[in-house]
Amino acid sequence: MSITNEKKQELIGSFKVHESDTGSPEVQIAILSEKIKNLTEHFKIHKKDHHSRRGLIMMVSHRRRLLDYLKGKEVGRYRKIIGELGLRR
Repeated sequence: MSITNEKKQELIGSFKVHESDTGSPEVQIAILSEKIKNLTEHFKIHKKDHHSRRGLIMMVSHRRRLLDYLKGKEVGRYRKIIGELGLRR
């Protein structure tokens, strides 16, 4: 259900803002989106896994808060990340 280190490094490399960036909102949103995608696939098989579903809801809420923060700070960066990840809104 979680992502591999290689996939995480790939996401960090493609969404980083500067050279040593690992914690910018863009990187965090990209990593959360990948985790959410993996959990969504998990729920197609395990429909009654309600404990993991709570974790999914918490991740979606955290991503939403990060997106709202980014939208308030710099709308251009917000639109760019939405377009690259294919998120709604």
